[in-house]
Amino acid sequence: MPLYNSLEGIIIIVIMISIGYLLTHIGWFKEEMSDLFSKLVINISLPVMMFYSLTKTFTRDKLLQTGSSILIPLFGVGISYLIGIIISRLLKIKKGRRSLFTVLFVFSNSIFIGLPVNIALFGLESVPIVSMYYLVNTTFFWTFGLYSIRSENSNDENPVILKKIFTPALGGFLTAIIVILININIPEVITETCEYVGNLTTPLSMFIMGIILYHLDLSEVEFNREMLFIFIGQFIVTPLLMLFIFNNYFSIYPLLIKRVFVIEAAMPAMITIAIVSRAYDADHKYATLMVAATTAASMIVIPLYMLLLV
Repeated sequence: MPLYNSLEGIIIIVIMISIGYLLTHIGWFKEEMSDLFSKLVINISLPVMMFYSLTKTFTRDKLLQTGSSILIPLFGVGISYLIGIIISRLLKIKKGRRSLFTVLFVFSNSIFIGLPVNIALFGLESVPIVSMYYLVNTTFFWTFGLYSIRSENSNDENPVILKKIFTPALGGFLTAIIVILININIPEVITETCEYVGNLTTPLSMFIMGIILYHLDLSEVEFNREMLFIFIGQFIVTPLLMLFIFNNYFSIYPLLIKRVFVIEAAMPAMITIAIVSRAYDADHKYATLMVAATTAASMIVIPLYMLLLV
């Protein structure tokens, strides 16, 4: 039963992607609707979801108490990101896809799949630890990751400006941290509104993937060593880095922290990568294929890590 429950998050996502695919097939969803959905997710529902989930999960004391454990994913994700950059150079990945390779190599689906999997494995006490990983994973992606995608696919003469790094999602994150630290009491009507709006993120993201997958011509996809290394990065390099860092430098922390961080690092590629690549004119077909492929593969990988850690 715990094994089945831990896979429920993946099964739900596959079903929602299938709904998006089916509705596109029968003509309800047009290809251009994925652009509208992308704007809604990136600019509205995702920032609100981040704000709600953080303020709901953390109090000021809890944030300060668990704050030091953020160093584990900070080092793990950071080192893995550098490894991804190096490998992208060694593989001589073509311009326009290099940044996508790097973010697909390291950034995991820490909330949509990671949270339900960890709750199924370790219970509700894992939620604050998941949130810490989520903070690092999300912050790295919406700064370094997004900047690399936009810079590589931008025609701006000078892309190194603040507005290319500061995004609505990062704004939602920073606002939540300020609210938590100052200990502002948010009215219930605001939190409930944020919950409803934030809950749009997952289904809209799944529908976008379904629309893109429907229009994806598999004959255009090259199954090559790039994809192999993305699987290695997502399921081997980043989780083992997390395990190594904990065992060698942070073993004084509770064992639960190690287990949650390793499971989080072993999640499939972040769904937001496919959405962002569509919004910023990157190779969204390539990104969508890899997100879908790693999600499917995670149904085998996650039980293996469960056997190792539980």
